[in-house]
Amino acid sequence: MKPHSLHDMYVEELKDLWSAENQIVKALPRMVKAASNGELKKALEQHLRVTERQVERLDRIFKELDASPRGKKCVGMEGVIEEGKELIKEKPEAPVLDAGLIAAAQHVEHYEMAGYGTVRTWASALGYDDQASLLEETLNEEKEADRILSDIAERSVNAGAEEGVGGNGRR
Repeated sequence: MKPHSLHDMYVEELKDLWSAENQIVKALPRMVKAASNGELKKALEQHLRVTERQVERLDRIFKELDASPRGKKCVGMEGVIEEGKELIKEKPEAPVLDAGLIAAAQHVEHYEMAGYGTVRTWASALGYDDQASLLEETLNEEKEADRILSDIAERSVNAGAEEGVGGNGRR
């Protein structure tokens, strides 16, 4: 669909985010399974539950807009998720894989933060204040997930990955 107004752009970006969130719901269980760090597993499992609620919020917004969320595939998220799948297939040592999973998850979070920041601002500009509040809630959850991942990486995962094979991080 060719957008003709800010409202059209808003709906298209919401469709992109809906597609992205649904792709994430499918990808997170694979990441949980691949992770070896208990804290990371727990954080990814928790974010799966949060992501499912985010999809419900988007469904609510689409209902209010009397629009369908279908019809658009988020190719950006598809690419980010594919990079994570490739890492898992490469089967690096557990601490290195955990560090890579965090990086992949943070790529996802940053993509989402950009999208949710945009639609939240557009919702406000369009006078959709309730929708803006819902989108702000999701944006804050994405920021919190990113913060948690950084914390896990800095406190434990990165040090283990730095050790690498042979203890000096070099092979």
